[in-house]
Amino acid sequence: MGTKLTTADFKEKVFNYDANQEWKYEGDLPCLIDFYADWCGPCKMIAPVLEELSEEYKGKMHVYKVDTEKEQELAGAFGIQSIPSLLFVPMEGQPQMAQGALPKAQLKGAIKDVLGVE
Repeated sequence: MGTKLTTADFKEKVFNYDANQEWKYEGDLPCLIDFYADWCGPCKMIAPVLEELSEEYKGKMHVYKVDTEKEQELAGAFGIQSIPSLLFVPMEGQPQMAQGALPKAQLKGAIKDVLGVE
């Protein structure tokens, strides 16, 4: 199951935007962050796919979930306008955002291309 992150968790495991102006990833593995809300239809559609990916890539990457209703400050910090929004965070370099409920094959492609995980 994807791990739900609070804003405090996010600052510890992903990026402490209070302490750093420049992007600095705090994690030990690349990650994919799903910005979602419980009322969002497409978010519900993509949730099981993300669960599968979480299992398939166990030990190679983290899958995190951020409830934009509960963590509005965090959603605001990333300028989340539409959900689901997926943030691909590699170990090195800048994270990349994708919007919408992408098909599994497309997600796997982005995991390979952006995160370098196969």
